[in-house]
Amino acid sequence: MFNSINLQEVLEKQRDRKFTEENVLDFYQNFFLEVDKQRESTLNELKSTSKNTYNNFDINKVETNAIFHISDIKKLCADYRLRFLDTVFFKDEYPEEAITKIHELENLHNTTLSGFKIVAPIDVFKIRKADDPLLFAPMGNGYYYLIHKWGNDVNPFRKLRYWSVKNIENLLISMTLFSIICTALTYPFFIKREPDFGYLLMLFMFFFKGVVGCFFIFFGGSGKNFSEYSWQSQYDKIR
Repeated sequence: MFNSINLQEVLEKQRDRKFTEENVLDFYQNFFLEVDKQRESTLNELKSTSKNTYNNFDINKVETNAIFHISDIKKLCADYRLRFLDTVFFKDEYPEEAITKIHELENLHNTTLSGFKIVAPIDVFKIRKADDPLLFAPMGNGYYYLIHKWGNDVNPFRKLRYWSVKNIENLLISMTLFSIICTALTYPFFIKREPDFGYLLMLFMFFFKGVVGCFFIFFGGSGKNFSEYSWQSQYDKIR
């Protein structure tokens, strides 16, 4: 009714099954070890200084909507008062999605990426505060490939908030408008009779000189600079 058992065969099956389990375990251990090594290597590259300005992307496999010229990046930084700096200055942690996308791109294009840069507010380069960082890799000739975006979206009023310090032209317009508003609101306190152009111009110049003076005291003396000139600077104190 029951077949005889060959003890040698049972022993051989146990041995083979054991080897198979050990091989599978070794495979996964080696796999995760390799993943950890690759991730550590990528993090070291992100945290190190690199002068690389070119990566070997396969032009047939790139996503065209992820390619941006340095002029577009500069305008974005100037409009929203952001910085475009090497990742070595980035103080926050990198999300796993960013590391994963780097590895996916490296495998897809059969290359090792380097020379990473980040677009973000200056605060992100000082403290751990993720606020809409954009991670780029250089492609050469002034073009950059957007790898990943994470963090919180930028406040929609940020562009308006920093419009006056984008460049010298915007600053002059802002100071002129502010002086005109001050003149219109306060002239009844200074001029008791019907004002003429001369009186109004004199009062306007009074406010305008005051605004300019305050600017040089509080803005210029603090080491700050206009957004169009500071978008690649890691030294001044602009916020």
